[in-house]
Amino acid sequence: MSAISPVRAVQQVTVFRSRRGAELVLVVLALAVGIGAYAAVGLGVDGHVPPDILGYGGWLAGLIIAAHITIRIVAPYADPVLLPVVAALNGLGLAVIHRLDLTRGDTSFASKQLFWMTVGVGLFVATLVFLSDHRALQRFTYTAGLAAVVLLLLPLAPGIGHEVNGARIWIRAGGLSFQPGEVAKVLLVISFAGYLVLHRDALALAGRRVAGVDLPRGRDLGPILAMWLVSLLVLVAQRDLGSGLLFFGLFLVMLYVSTERAGWLVVGGFLFVAGVMATYVLSGSVGFLTHVRNRFDIWLDPMAYYDRTPGSFQLVEGLFGMSWGGLIGRGFGEGRPTRVPYAESDFIMAAIGEELGLTAVMAVILCYGLIVERGLRIALISRDSFGKLMAMGLAVSLALQVFTVIGGVTRLIPLTGLTTPFLSYGGSSLVANWVIVALLLRISDHARRPLPDLSVPDDQDSLNTQVMRLP
Repeated sequence: MSAISPVRAVQQVTVFRSRRGAELVLVVLALAVGIGAYAAVGLGVDGHVPPDILGYGGWLAGLIIAAHITIRIVAPYADPVLLPVVAALNGLGLAVIHRLDLTRGDTSFASKQLFWMTVGVGLFVATLVFLSDHRALQRFTYTAGLAAVVLLLLPLAPGIGHEVNGARIWIRAGGLSFQPGEVAKVLLVISFAGYLVLHRDALALAGRRVAGVDLPRGRDLGPILAMWLVSLLVLVAQRDLGSGLLFFGLFLVMLYVSTERAGWLVVGGFLFVAGVMATYVLSGSVGFLTHVRNRFDIWLDPMAYYDRTPGSFQLVEGLFGMSWGGLIGRGFGEGRPTRVPYAESDFIMAAIGEELGLTAVMAVILCYGLIVERGLRIALISRDSFGKLMAMGLAVSLALQVFTVIGGVTRLIPLTGLTTPFLSYGGSSLVANWVIVALLLRISDHARRPLPDLSVPDDQDSLNTQVMRLP
């Protein structure tokens, strides 16, 4: 009787290539977009290439190449698409801000934005170098949450809190203005991810089933009620609809992903709508809520508030400018984007739509979609729960911010006052978003890095390993 041959186990190992060469090619294309747009601004406005094109181009290229080299050394298996897309958006934003500066007769905003980009890339490099493992951040779950709450409340402190355009979301110290909510956004993602990893089993337990939806138990509603109250505090005390939507929506989406319970979305959506409606109703009798009500009234009927103060002049002029730009735009120097107040920050998408057209607007939205898609892809392949939730939270925070900003500019939703990531003028936003990209790349490198081979080959009992190479 012949012996039965032993069954040989088959182990499938996914091996990712580093793809740093592909990243370098994409980085060169991204630099061509940024430097080419800067040259096109000079040709369109002044009729000649800017005389500082070599210095500007060299500085921009040096920053991005330094970021690429850092990734190549300390995170060789990180995602190869994120850095080039971010570099292209940042370069385009610098060119548009420079175009607005030329019309005003100075270059203050563009030069300051380039300085803040330098700071952002510096923190990007520092994050990748000193944070060798993203899982170390899980130890700071509650510390990050406490720091985020303190940062959110800082603009309300007398003496340092500063109000801009009706929203009290800034602090001013030593001649510099800073928006602490941008840093709080990153800290909240870290805190939410660490909290949900520890408590998602309890939060996933369903309560009563209503209309085919499993609603959460009453005892588990504490976290979402707390975030609801925080978002309402931001909305009411700081008169900032965008930040309230961003923080509450971020926690709600992360809670849904970690528990896979649609009931959280139902309860959270109801709470947010109820809070906004209550604020709108109370704003008729409570003086400091008038700013929130104005935002809704302008959204509902912008032409009725065109000549009022505060009115809808900014929104209407932005819509007219994008309509005038059409499909391919008027061209750099041929439009009048400076008619829109704060075109370099809140309404930079209107300036792009006017002079570069709907085609450029769709290309920018596609770039944001790529960033979010790569972030979600990183979350899918991450090997630990904390990394999954953290990557997903960072991607969702960018998606929500882009939606609220572009939705406000195009009158899809009321104006929020948030900045467009990597495009708009604003140091705190730009620096925080560069750190977000560094965190995503660190998680990606950990997920894509080959595992050490712990198997010991043996004659007939050795494992057959099937290697599947992915880009």
